[in-house]
Amino acid sequence: MEQVDQVRLDRRRLMAFAAIAPIIGLSACATPMGGYTLDEGVRRLMIVSSQRAFQRLIQPGGFYDDQLTRIEIPDFEGDRSGAVLSAILRTSAVRRQIAIALNDVAVDAADHAAPIILDSVRRMTIADAVSVLRGGPTAATDLLERQTGGALVQAMFPEFSGGLRSDAFEIMSAALGAQTGFDYRWLADSAARSASSAIFRAIGREEAGIRADPRGTRDPVLIALLGG
Repeated sequence: MEQVDQVRLDRRRLMAFAAIAPIIGLSACATPMGGYTLDEGVRRLMIVSSQRAFQRLIQPGGFYDDQLTRIEIPDFEGDRSGAVLSAILRTSAVRRQIAIALNDVAVDAADHAAPIILDSVRRMTIADAVSVLRGGPTAATDLLERQTGGALVQAMFPEFSGGLRSDAFEIMSAALGAQTGFDYRWLADSAARSASSAIFRAIGREEAGIRADPRGTRDPVLIALLGG
């Protein structure tokens, strides 16, 4: 079983970063930023920030073990099954089990987010690059979220929709077995939105760290770009 888990982890890494690889080639360059344009430098900032964030998130427990990215169980009070679920979730052990299951699905769903992030980076304009450099510590991340937030939700929704009907949610399904009207689509959409927000929080943290200490990256392009 441990070997199978490692294979799944390796698959996630490959899927999450295969799309990023074409731009990551800049990291191997040891020349000053003079060899690159301003927008290429800002793209480098976006890619490195995203790469570091996904590297954390695709680890087992990558969402749940980090308070910044943990996906909380949504409020079910507005759902017709809300009273039943509220009663179930009063038990901390049950809440924790369902929360861990949601966050585990998020690890798999994150595979679908990386190509969308990359596509947004590729479409960045010179004006966007200037805006990012003049902006605050998470300006690049904020731009990415404005451009791709909805697309990430749509891309991750199927993973959550399928995950909600897996064995991981057996306890919740059993408790709702006699109920009618429970909206699994609503729950999947809520979880996908939470996962999308968590991804951008993780990227923003990495971007802010790079901006604060560009020399710590040992990346000549970022050092030149950010005045390290």
